[in-house]
Amino acid sequence: MQIELGIGTRTQTVEIADSQLIAVLHAKDIHVEKTEQELVEEALAHPIKTPKLSEIVHPGQTVAIITSDCTRPLRTPVLLDPVMEELHRAGVSDKDILLAIALGSHRPETEEELREIMGSWRDKIRVVNGDSAGFRHIGTTAHGTPVDILEEVADADVRVSLGNVEYHYFAGYSGGAKAIMPGVSTFEAIQANHSLMLDPAAHAGNMESPVRLDLEEACRMVGLDFIVNVVLDEERHVVHAAAGDFVAAQRDACHKLDELYGCELHEMADIVVVSQGGAPKDLNLYQLQKALDNAKHPVRDGGTIILVGSCQEGFGQKTFASWIQEAATPHDVVERLQRNFVLGGHKAAAVAQILERAHVSLVSDMPDEEVRRAFMEPYHSVQDAFDAAQERTRRELGRDPRVLVMPHGGSTLPLMRL
Repeated sequence: MQIELGIGTRTQTVEIADSQLIAVLHAKDIHVEKTEQELVEEALAHPIKTPKLSEIVHPGQTVAIITSDCTRPLRTPVLLDPVMEELHRAGVSDKDILLAIALGSHRPETEEELREIMGSWRDKIRVVNGDSAGFRHIGTTAHGTPVDILEEVADADVRVSLGNVEYHYFAGYSGGAKAIMPGVSTFEAIQANHSLMLDPAAHAGNMESPVRLDLEEACRMVGLDFIVNVVLDEERHVVHAAAGDFVAAQRDACHKLDELYGCELHEMADIVVVSQGGAPKDLNLYQLQKALDNAKHPVRDGGTIILVGSCQEGFGQKTFASWIQEAATPHDVVERLQRNFVLGGHKAAAVAQILERAHVSLVSDMPDEEVRRAFMEPYHSVQDAFDAAQERTRRELGRDPRVLVMPHGGSTLPLMRL
């Protein structure tokens, strides 16, 4: 069978014998009769556990809308346009509306990226894009996480967030309160919250991950009045929308995500071929780690993960890169995090834990030497990487490998039922 995989803005194919394939994991067949606009408008008309947005805001109030940056698959205008209509319906003026880009620890957006995110609103409403006046301290969570958010967001009378829900390797799921933290929080706050990832309950698919519970406590302290969260199909189209309370609406989207993307498996794989599905989710290795983490569940100990992603920005985060490049072995990275939790290093340790139990081949646009410094085997062709992994399996086990393919690895979560 020939299987197509996204890498950057292009695709590659790999030929795998049908007899070797366990499965090609995709979202379940999705048939949605309504358009994206209709789904979002219906969610806005029937919010979960809150009044309608047009009933929450009033003329003269200031509104901060928080939305995802370019590393996320959400096409913001699909949500922003109907939300702006709701705000206008309530009598809110454009001059009183601010769009805050939820950068977290990511770089600011370029002008081209801002225009893609904001659409026709780029020249009509203000935007905060890594150029805030500062941060406001709100308090501290029970875990000890400082709640420090952008002043412009803190000063707003009403806060609204837009986002998509997908699996997150230690927060359980994205969406909801993540718009506040890490979205518009300080590096120190994000680092404190993310230190909870060491808890065994912090894993993909857990709606009550300690990381999420902590950031939801922080969000309550700040106040997030209304959210619009959506679930996307593999082509980035909205197939489900939920609006209203930042916990209840996000959980509604989580349940829909499980229904569409949770994949039961009954056999471990010798080789897992996994892609993020291409741009923008494979911009760097820091983002590609999400697909790698989902691929760790079905691969047997000593097996091979073939990780496919452009990584045109290389490692993507300085601390992440330095922790990997300064280590002599993957275990050095894990031990370093145990001694001292540092944001950026946390993803390096997550990658290192996988490298300790499986071989990882990276098919990317990164220079080969950089890939080797990440303890991975570099390739530029998925087929070449698969052929090499297949031969290695035959040598080690004396048989053909059993193979699992995950074309959208960041969005499909293998649920092992052995």
